[in-house]
Amino acid sequence: MDFAAYAPCVIGGYFLGSIPTGYLVARFRGVDIRTVGSGNIGATNVFRILGKGPGTFVLLADAFKGFLACWLLARLGANLASATTPASPARLEALQLTAGIAAILGHNYTCWLKFKGGKGIATTAGVLLALVPLALGILLSLWGIVLALSRYVSLASIIAAAAMPFVVWLTGGSTTVIGITTVIGALAIYKHKANLQRLLAGTENRIGTRKPSTPAAP
Repeated sequence: MDFAAYAPCVIGGYFLGSIPTGYLVARFRGVDIRTVGSGNIGATNVFRILGKGPGTFVLLADAFKGFLACWLLARLGANLASATTPASPARLEALQLTAGIAAILGHNYTCWLKFKGGKGIATTAGVLLALVPLALGILLSLWGIVLALSRYVSLASIIAAAAMPFVVWLTGGSTTVIGITTVIGALAIYKHKANLQRLLAGTENRIGTRKPSTPAAP
């Protein structure tokens, strides 16, 4: 592995992903998002607690972190190493996947909040936008259909995460991308384990509920 090529992807990707957008936006509004609603710093909890404007901003910003990591940092790494090893399409894809995974891990386990972060759905969407935009479009459609039928954001996210590698395969993604998206999807499902428990217990919040004074769920 070429350190000069991969270092910006790993280090830069992690720190870019680790920016706790939801926490910062809520703090600007005088709210510690970790202590209300689900306690998660992601866009869904921000939507529920602060409303559509802040929630939309957090959603787009978290997605942009994943996209920027794949699009910019991978090219930076490729350019740094291009003097010795030209960036072939396969090499660039490997750098993009490295930066994307680092950004998702940074979001999920941010060093700025004692390694407790979000669930990585929006950041994963940004990574997919850079890598496999057609697959992302299909997954967003699936996510929207499940959300419309169930009104559970968590259920829509879990089903989309489970379907991710299959959709990437159907849209012609490489074996490497299929393998990595399998891991990313599994991580997203794991991060939703508390939501799965609440879904099974019938206590999960549906879209449209807004409970600013509710203590954070475990």
